Amino acid sequence: EIQLVESGGGSVQAGGSLRLSCAVSGQTYSPFCMGWFRQYPGKEREAVAIMYTGGNSPNYADSVKGRFTISPGIDKNTVNLEMSRLKPDDTAMYYCAADNSICYEPWDDERWYVYWGAGTQVTVAS
Repeated sequence: EIQLVESGGGSVQAGGSLRLSCAVSGQTYSPFCMGWFRQYPGKEREAVAIMYTGGNSPNYADSVKGRFTISPGIDKNTVNLEMSRLKPDDTAMYYCAADNSICYEPWDDERWYVYWGAGTQVTVAS
């Protein structure tokens, strides 16, 4: 059974940095379309950053471009999200999402992603 295991997150002051990691367990390496969504209380999940681990240019939400970077880990079943210049508006529950396929458009549609992590909280204090 494929599972997504998230790590990282936590609390930081505005302007600080955090790193999230997501690892695929239960399957030997194969390329995934995977990345991160986030959810504010009472709101729907929104895409943050997605990449195809088989290699192509990642996609970012406009709100995080230039501040967040998604990249594959050394273990290609892992992706990392480096978050810098964090803002209070980045405070949310962050969810890893994945599908064992190429990334389809629209990449920010959560219906493409079959596998989801349990979520990790990111809190940015002003």
